[in-house]
Amino acid sequence: MSYTVIGEPAQVRDIMRRTDDFAPTNALTSVVPLAPATLRILSKVRFALPPVLASATGAQHRAVRTMVGRFFTPAKVAAIEPRVRELARHRLAATSMALGQGPVDLAEHVGKHIPPVVMAELTGQPTPELDLLKRWSRDSLELFWGWPDPERQLLLAHSAAEFYVWLRQEAAAARGTSSLFGVLDAAGLSSAEVCSLGYFLVIAGQETTAQLINTVLFRGLESAARATTGSWAALSEPEAARNHVRAVLATESSVHTWRRAALRDTQVAGQAIPAGAEILLELSGRHPGQAAPTAYSLAFGHGLHRCLGAKLAELETALVLEETARALPLLEPAGAPPQWLRLLSFQAPLTVTAQLSSKEFP
Repeated sequence: MSYTVIGEPAQVRDIMRRTDDFAPTNALTSVVPLAPATLRILSKVRFALPPVLASATGAQHRAVRTMVGRFFTPAKVAAIEPRVRELARHRLAATSMALGQGPVDLAEHVGKHIPPVVMAELTGQPTPELDLLKRWSRDSLELFWGWPDPERQLLLAHSAAEFYVWLRQEAAAARGTSSLFGVLDAAGLSSAEVCSLGYFLVIAGQETTAQLINTVLFRGLESAARATTGSWAALSEPEAARNHVRAVLATESSVHTWRRAALRDTQVAGQAIPAGAEILLELSGRHPGQAAPTAYSLAFGHGLHRCLGAKLAELETALVLEETARALPLLEPAGAPPQWLRLLSFQAPLTVTAQLSSKEFP
């Protein structure tokens, strides 16, 4: 697939605003064509992703966005802060004990555990067992935003099919409830539409936040190791934690690109864009220094498709960072640099290995 890459922030915002010229119809399309055998596996479970939210436009998109947005209002996000701190402190108590035995992976001990609980409590929508959820999430991200060969696709498709069957069961069980799926069902969305929205919302609501937490923790430890003593512990201060999170969002967000398709012949900053062109928007990493104090916000998109969980992801990540630096002020990086997840639109370190500084144990 050949993309027209747009990275200049003002141009990215321009494209996201121009909904008559550019549409998100390709937002959830697999980066590589799915092989016939892969499609057969998905077809057996009636796998379908009709446009509802991320890939939709028009009146239905606005109506669904309003319904989903009610689960992530500023008041509800602010009210979740004590719960996030409670979850973080619980995980960090276990992490502290494990550190007494040697290095630990903060991605495994901390990052992956908190976002799924927060998402479930805000939406009223249960999530599957954690390890299963993480496998389904990561496999689906690779299937749709990676470059799996046909053999790899078969494994990923079986995982995606399992996830979809679970979603369909949850959509049926939610009828008549006040959960997210129940509200969507009551509004008249079909089972396929509820599953389509849930397929990526369940992933985005926890996996991309966990990825952001991992990047923030890794860069915080890495930066402290190169700087003056105490710079890691300083991230326990709310303002320092928030600024660090926003710097990571501006430079290497977990969702660093997104796609649009040109609906007709048009131009962007004088560059001709033909109808049908596939556009890759760089949401992170292209902001000049500190020239744009709100540069971090573009990591969550812009306009009608701005991420509904933006404030939640930013707050949750800052709180986890703050609590980690406070509970474990003598952490330092350990081992070799981590391998990274590198997909078209998602990135994060796969591990964040840390140990207690020798100051703790001379």
